[in-house]
Order: sequence, then structure tokens, then C-alpha cells
Amino acid sequence: MLDTIVTYLDSVKSRDPAARSRLEIALLYPGVRALVFYRLGNALWRAGFHFLARLASELGKLISGIEIHPGATIGRRFFIDHGMGVVIGETAVIHDNVTLYHGVTLGGIGTGTSAVGRRHPELEDGVVIGAGAQVLGPITVRRGARVGANAVVLKEVPPGVTVVGIPAQEVEANESARLESFAPYGAPTNDVPDPTAKALCALTAELQTLRRRIDGLEAVGRTAPAEDVRRSIAVNCGPEG
Repeated sequence: MLDTIVTYLDSVKSRDPAARSRLEIALLYPGVRALVFYRLGNALWRAGFHFLARLASELGKLISGIEIHPGATIGRRFFIDHGMGVVIGETAVIHDNVTLYHGVTLGGIGTGTSAVGRRHPELEDGVVIGAGAQVLGPITVRRGARVGANAVVLKEVPPGVTVVGIPAQEVEANESARLESFAPYGAPTNDVPDPTAKALCALTAELQTLRRRIDGLEAVGRTAPAEDVRRSIAVNCGPEG
């Protein structure tokens, strides 16, 4: 038991450069306090004492600002950094070495008959979810994936990739980012391209190309006979319909 606790505290220290000692982590980190109450509540939940389990969950929320449903499944070395405003739903499944930051929601989708079965996300080993991100529905964030701050994830995230934006889209990180073992806040570098901005740039370039073609056709129309204009239109834009 002691070895397990020490291993956990060391895993937290490796992910938070502000941590100075195991004692500081054990006594002063809200994510650790929330996890202690979750473990108690989860044991009660699995034993069938659902009211007492929810009571333990509420006490944990009061002292940590983190809401973890006692029915959630959480693996080893789970770390919530800062923690305020984190919400983890009843059917969420979290594997080993997962890191969440403040404001993250692992939320469920579905009410009534659609609420049967798993409603919340599954996070595989080594996933990092940045501050304010919302991961919603019975989707899976695969092993080693990273979700950037304030992203909204509504579909499965492939292993080892970084997603950002609303809705979340995969971005192409540089080689050093892919080799990095841990990415604080789910952002492996400060130069990760924004996929939305990239799409807008491509659209702007296409508009500029079309504008040049239109200017060229207008110039031909001012100087060439009508037959030449028609021939130019056919070459540049295809036959008239």
C-alpha cells in the first residue's frame, strides 16, 4: 500500500513542475483529495450503498471543487491538476496515467431510453485533457492522445494525436512534439497549427486565384473581339452550359 501511494505521488510530481515534495502533494493538492473521496465512494457504490457513495462524492466536491461520480471507473496514477470545475460522469472510464486540468467535463449524452449503457467518454492510457475541454458522449480518446484547452470533442480521437478547436480537429504537430512524453494542458508545443485558421487561409488563397482569373477575363473582354472572349471563357471555365 505504501509503495502504491509513493508511486502515485511521484507520478504527480513528474507532471507538475510546481510540486516540491510528496507531502505537499498529499496534503495540499485538491486533485488528490478528490481522488481519495472518489475511491471511498466507488467502493461503497460497488457494494450497493449508493446513497452513502453519493454522500462521499458530495463531500469530496465540497472540499476540492471537483465532481466525480462514484460510479465512474478510474485507473492508476490519475492526476487532476488545479482541478476546480472538473466534472466526471457516472459511466466514464479512465485508464492509467491520465491527466486532466481544471474545467474539464467528461459528460454524458442521452436521456430516457437513450441513457441506457455507457453515456460518458473513455480515456485510454496516457491521455491529457487541457483546461476547459469538453469531452461528450460515449466516445473514446485513444492511448496517448492530447486534447487542447477549451476543445469540444464529439467523436473518437485516434491514438497519439493532438486535437484542438470547436468541434475538435486533429492538428499536425512537429517532430519534437510527437516525441514529447508529456504535454501540459494537452498542447505539446506553442506552435501547433490551428486547423480552422489553416482552412480559412486555403479559402482566401482560392478566392484570390478566382479573382485573378476574373480580372483576366475582364481584360480580355475589353480588348478582344466577341469570338475571342468566348474562346477564352471556354478555355478557362469550360464550355458554356
